[in-house]
Amino acid sequence: MDGERKDTAKLRGFRGIDVRQDVVSKVPEVTLGFWVIKILATTLGEALGDVTSSALDIGYAMSGVLLLEVFAAAVAAQIAVRAFHPFLFWLVIVIATTAGITVADFCNRSLGLGYAAGASLLLGLLAATFAWWRRVTGSLAITRISSPSTELLYWGAILLSQALGTELGGWLGGGAGWGVGGAALAATVGLTAVATVYLFTPVSRTLLFWCAFVLTCPLGTWLGDRLDRPVAQGGLDLSPLSVVALLLAAVLVCIVELPQRPAR
Repeated sequence: MDGERKDTAKLRGFRGIDVRQDVVSKVPEVTLGFWVIKILATTLGEALGDVTSSALDIGYAMSGVLLLEVFAAAVAAQIAVRAFHPFLFWLVIVIATTAGITVADFCNRSLGLGYAAGASLLLGLLAATFAWWRRVTGSLAITRISSPSTELLYWGAILLSQALGTELGGWLGGGAGWGVGGAALAATVGLTAVATVYLFTPVSRTLLFWCAFVLTCPLGTWLGDRLDRPVAQGGLDLSPLSVVALLLAAVLVCIVELPQRPAR
């Protein structure tokens, strides 16, 4: 017992954080600040996707393969570190958004599935990921992401959730004819419902997290639309590169200023 206490004391690190907990939890605590950064990071990922598609002009299939390779490299870097690093975590989120958009576009345009069928396919893949995750770990907890297998499943779910959210926004905005603003409003209503259920019921926090994760995607699309839309139509009429620069600055400021600590 004395030896165990000594080992525990040695694991007390910088700023008094329990390094053992930091190692166990390599994802941030889910707070209001988390969702603010998530929406900005999603918008940044979408803006990067637009710039990448225009610059490469190699088609959805090839750009999808390229971005998935970049995503895989980012996930490998995230798995390699032994503690939670906010900048690295959010970098992977941004890349996951960019890759997820390409995956959604591939389902719609290259495979010709359309929004409804594409969303159904992505929802099925996400459900399969959760089923495998639960089978491997016995739990779907999002606060203890540490082992390589769990991290792979977590980031796979992140990628599919971003793609599903993009598909949902496209279906509401284009397929249902609601427009970008209507899709964002519907997502806001959905998020309000999720927050209400979170506050007043014991419904699974993990389920609510993933619902909110998907629903924030249409909000990111709406924000990006406001930034590059002409002034006469209520936007700021920024160039694609200006949008990327502005959003990147906003994400970096939020990461620095908003509380970022490992989930507990």
